[in-house]
Amino acid sequence: MEPERFFNFPQSAISKASKIKLVLTDVDGVLTDGGITYDSSGNELKTFNSKDGLGMKLLIKSQLITGIITGRNSGITERRCKELGVKEYFQDVQDKDRVLKLLVKKYGVSAEEVAYIGDDWNDLPVFREIGFRVCPADAHEGVKQVVDFVTNAKGGKGAFRELVDLILLSQGKWMDRFNEF
Repeated sequence: MEPERFFNFPQSAISKASKIKLVLTDVDGVLTDGGITYDSSGNELKTFNSKDGLGMKLLIKSQLITGIITGRNSGITERRCKELGVKEYFQDVQDKDRVLKLLVKKYGVSAEEVAYIGDDWNDLPVFREIGFRVCPADAHEGVKQVVDFVTNAKGGKGAFRELVDLILLSQGKWMDRFNEF
C-alpha cells in the first residue's frame, strides 16, 4: 500500500509536518464541533470524534509529545485527556502562548518543531510562535488567513486526525502504525 496515493497533502504542509515533535490542540471547535450543550440539570455535554481520539493515541505511540490547551474548564475535557493518555493538558487558559512557551522549554523543542491546530482568534498568539499552524475547515475566516494548512475536515469531524495522518505520513511513521492493526 502507498498511503501517499490517497492523501492529497500539499508539499509545503508535508515539509513543515516532517519536523514536528510537539503537537498541540485546542478543544472547542477542533476536537469538538464547537457546540456546548447543557442538560436541564446544568451538566455540560460535548461530543468528541473517535477518529481524533485514535489519532491522539497514534501520536503518543509514535513518540510525539501531545498536549491540549483550552480556554474553557470542563470535567469532560479532563476525562477525555485521561482516557487518551494525554499528560499535558491545560484548561481555563487565557494566554495560550504562555503555556506553549512552558512546554517548549520543558521538552527542549524549537518553535519550528511545534504544530498547533486551533480555530478562532484566541489561538492567534500561539500561531505567531510556532512552525506549523493548522486549522479546521470551519475555522474563523481570519484564522484561515494566517495558517499553513487548512484541513478538509471540520472541527469535531476528523480535523485533528487529518493533521495526525499528515504528520505521520511526512515522518514515515504512517505505515508502521497502520500495520500494527
